[in-house]
Amino acid sequence: MNWFVVAALALCVIAPGTDCADDSIAWCYHLPTCNDTTWPRIAAPFCNGTRQSPINIVTANAAGDASLGSFTFVNYDNTAIMNKMENTGKTVKVSLNSGAKVSGGNLSEAYDSLQFHLHWGNGSTVPGSEHTVDGTQYAMELHIVNSKESLNGNTTLAVADPSGLAALGFFIEALSDGSTGQPASWRNLVAYLENITTQNQTVSITPGISLNDLLFGVDRTRYWRYHGSLTTPSCNEAVVWTVFKDTIKISTDLIDRFATLRIGNSMSEHMVNVFRNVQPALPVSTQVSTTSGTSKTCYSLGLMALSVVLGRS
Repeated sequence: MNWFVVAALALCVIAPGTDCADDSIAWCYHLPTCNDTTWPRIAAPFCNGTRQSPINIVTANAAGDASLGSFTFVNYDNTAIMNKMENTGKTVKVSLNSGAKVSGGNLSEAYDSLQFHLHWGNGSTVPGSEHTVDGTQYAMELHIVNSKESLNGNTTLAVADPSGLAALGFFIEALSDGSTGQPASWRNLVAYLENITTQNQTVSITPGISLNDLLFGVDRTRYWRYHGSLTTPSCNEAVVWTVFKDTIKISTDLIDRFATLRIGNSMSEHMVNVFRNVQPALPVSTQVSTTSGTSKTCYSLGLMALSVVLGRS
């Protein structure tokens, strides 16, 4: 495949506001002729690579890594950071204004936050997260896509760099209390879906929602880390993945709204099951837990003290 085609496809996946209507690779989620089982063939050379995403995270196999510290999020509290929302025909994408950044977390440098998008199944009853945890698939998954700050927004260079992109993955699960329209931040975001019911429709986002608002309830110091790829063609193996352990919890009525969106201009073809199935396992790391080590040390010291006392009695 011509490199310029590959770069263009990768650019349309990650760059905010870029048109993804490229017919050179007619990939899809819903047809057997172009769904993810065909991508290794129709979107080579990357989709048939050895570092593909998403994966099933086996928690017992995650290696402890003391270098995985906390992140610094810049402008994630900015209520004017979101620019516009688009129905791409394959997902809902929200482009971000410049200024949002993420650093720390053992990333090699600061990364510019470009956009976020979502993956889902078919309403709140059919899960559709891309990553799974010990085989469990969540209702939805939110991906915030970031590019190395030193690359100055050059996404062609980013997809050619093994760590050019940093993706932040957040699981979304349904609230179990029967509430509707919760939380308010997601109710406000989902309201924009009314304006993008068919493919290629866009709507500007009025200031009022921050990224922090959407990530409510997630402890961003707890995460898994691995090196993988984009989860859509052309599947460039250029992504440092951070998948957070805590979930974003929203009400079922809001989750159900995503499955009402449509592919193309068809009134009947809904955008459902928009996720890639898990790929072969890759090495995963996580923070080192000091609790168990401390407990063992205290326990050992306690036994030593007890033996001394008994020896003197």
